[in-house]
Order: sequence, then C-alpha cells, then structure tokens
Amino acid sequence: MNKYNLGLILFLSTCISANDSTGYVGTGGVKYLKNKNIEMYSEELLIRKNLIKVDYQFKNLTNKDITETILFPLPRIDNTFESDFADTEKLLKSFKVQVNGQSIQPEMHVRAFIQKDEYSKPVDVTAEFNQCGFTEVEMLNPWNRTNDNSEKFENKLRNCKNSNLQRILPKNYDDSIMWSAQVIYSWQQSFKANAITQVQHQYAPLVGGSVSLYPAEDSKTYCMDQNFRTGLKKAKSQHAPYQALGYILTTGANWAKPIQNFRLTVERDANELVSFCWKGKVKKINATQFQMTEKNFVPKQDLDIIFVRKL
Repeated sequence: MNKYNLGLILFLSTCISANDSTGYVGTGGVKYLKNKNIEMYSEELLIRKNLIKVDYQFKNLTNKDITETILFPLPRIDNTFESDFADTEKLLKSFKVQVNGQSIQPEMHVRAFIQKDEYSKPVDVTAEFNQCGFTEVEMLNPWNRTNDNSEKFENKLRNCKNSNLQRILPKNYDDSIMWSAQVIYSWQQSFKANAITQVQHQYAPLVGGSVSLYPAEDSKTYCMDQNFRTGLKKAKSQHAPYQALGYILTTGANWAKPIQNFRLTVERDANELVSFCWKGKVKKINATQFQMTEKNFVPKQDLDIIFVRKL
C-alpha cells in the first residue's frame, strides 16, 4: 500500500462537531441499478476544495439503445444547528450535469428520515411528511440552513395525526425529534447502441475543518505518514488550521465491468500540505497536483482528504 499522503474512509455522517470545527459529509458520483449491458469505460475525477468534477465515458455493449434512470444521491443532513457545518446550500446551487457536451437539468427529489433514538436506523418518512403538510422547501431545511425552525417543525410533527409517524416519534416530548433530509438528483439517460456516452457533473464539495490540527488523532484517517509529518514540522504546521472533505468512490462499482481507465487528480493550494491514502502508485505531476491512474479499476473504499495550511 502506497501511503503517499492519502486516506480512504466512508463519511455518511458528520465527522467533526466541536465548537471550533466545521463538519462535512462525503459526496460521490453517479449511480443506478447495475446493468450488465453498460460499462463505465472511463472515469476522470478532479478533486479540489472548491470543485469536484467528474468526466465519465459509458459504453453500451449491445446493438440496441438502452435507457436508464441515473441517480446522484447526496448524503443525509441532520436538521440541527448545534454546530457549524459545511456549506450545503452552495453544493445544491453549484450542481451541474452535461451529457455529450450539452447541459441538462436533472430532477431533484427530497427525502425525509426520522431516527427514533441514537441506536435506531433512520426510517424514510417522506410520505408521512407530505401527508402532514410539509412542503419540499421545509423538508430542504437541513440543506438550506437559513434559520433554525426546529421548534416549529417539531410541533408540526407532534400535532400530525399520521399513525405511522406517531409510532416512530420519541414518546418523551422532552426528547428532540432527530430528522434529516436527503437530496437525490435523477435524469433519464439514453445510451446509444455500440457507442460511448459522455456524462460530466461538477459541484462544490462539502468542506469541513478546524482551527487546529492534532496529528496523533488524525493520522490514521488521512494516512499521515512520516514524510507528511516531516513536512508539517518543516512548515511549523503541526497544529495549523486545516480543511477536509470526503468523496464516495464506491458508487463506481455499480457498473457491468471494472472501470477500464480511471484517473484521479487531487489538487491543493500552493500554501498547503495534503494527505490521503491510496492503494497504488501516486504521482506528483506538478507543484500542486497529485495523480493516480488505474486499469480495470473496482473501487472498494472511499476517499478522505485533508489540506493543512503552511504557517
């Protein structure tokens, strides 16, 4: 395993919740039910703090056109304002899709979930929220994060007569209702017979961080090897401010065959150090970019990246 400043961990929940930190969750790539007749021929992924851009080439392996529903699921975001959080609204506003060079407008779906307690799994209650009079804008509140409507929404849920919902809500009225919202983008995609279809999407990732780095606690998550720690010491950045983000690579394993050609580029700012984990060769292609290329790639882990400011 090449530990050239890289690290792969799945982030589907808030990673950082201290008062001086900003939390983030991992985002990822397109996804749909596995189709044995379509392969992801190539994937080119660029990750920067302000941009994630993915270029795909999908190949229809048959002599007939195929139409599928493409999904781009974003993670669940909790409806709580107890701590700072990454700029979720910026992600929604920045999301763009192009197919064969032409921009398309994907459909947005909002799902609501309630978690009865910290030991229970979240339950999809979108239908119940709709029946209780919640609008899509209200269900988007965890993502828009413009104001704290917790009390208003809790009263609305408590007063709703839906029996399924009432069975899920905490029995103790003093317990907060832990609910979250997920955004899923979708579009109908045609794959021409025996042809390549190019799909590109880009967005501003959810970036978290903290005012101070503690390498002893963070080294495993981001694979901070000896070379990276030496770089921290040289830059006097052992406890410097940092930013971090997650990317879910494993959605790329949903296709008919391994990804024939995969290329990942991670870019940092000139005044930063970067660390992550990768099972393979990492090449520094210039002063700020690191690149990984793979053939017949099946992603089995997800990616977390930390950017530490040089002092």
